[in-house]
Amino acid sequence: MTLSIEHLTGGYTQTPVIKDINFEVKNGELLGLIGLNGAGKSTTINHVIGLMRPMKGKIILDEIDLEQNPTQYKTKLAYIPELPILYDELTLKEHIELTIKAYEMNSEKAWQQAHKLLKTFRLENKLDWFPANFSKGMRQKVMIVCAFITDAELFVVDEPFLGLDPLAIDDLLKVINEKKQQGASILMSTHVLDTAEKYCDRFALLNEGELKAVGTLADFQKQFNLPNSSLNDIYLTIAKGERDE
Repeated sequence: MTLSIEHLTGGYTQTPVIKDINFEVKNGELLGLIGLNGAGKSTTINHVIGLMRPMKGKIILDEIDLEQNPTQYKTKLAYIPELPILYDELTLKEHIELTIKAYEMNSEKAWQQAHKLLKTFRLENKLDWFPANFSKGMRQKVMIVCAFITDAELFVVDEPFLGLDPLAIDDLLKVINEKKQQGASILMSTHVLDTAEKYCDRFALLNEGELKAVGTLADFQKQFNLPNSSLNDIYLTIAKGERDE
């Protein structure tokens, strides 16, 4: 097991947004964190990356407790936010160099990986560009390149498909699969349930701050007595049922 979330309760005020959440992201696994707006996905991710302190519970990455050793914990993960966050005064090349220094990577090895990713995402001739020159999709690709040049053991990816064209989405999914094959774990939040169903190994389904289920599509079909249903249909059935109660 790589990431373990144990009895996690937290939020932005005294009122918890997420309540007693438990799940794992295993080595070589892509786990999809799914749910409608307000379900608690972003709050969960903000706790996992250490931006928020839990009210209760633990977050452990390879036996390293986030609360007890936050610095060591954060060196083992890389994060791609929903909205790209870049430094206006730094070029693409300087963003990559900053990432290499922050993770204390071997520069030559990191640049080999960077050039491969730059070519994949069609950014290889834009190393001297500043963020102001990039479209939203290109800015997102910069974040993807900077995250995946690292040797992180856990990649946290928040709504990665927003702003990406179909080719870039396909490229991203291939890169994620490569990292999985290398043994990394990926926690991905997404609204795009059709894509999640196709590529994720398991799912953690959040609704109104509560974890309703964790498992494969087959597990969900059995748990909710919805045989042959798609992930999208299962979630809509659960969400509508909660709303109508």
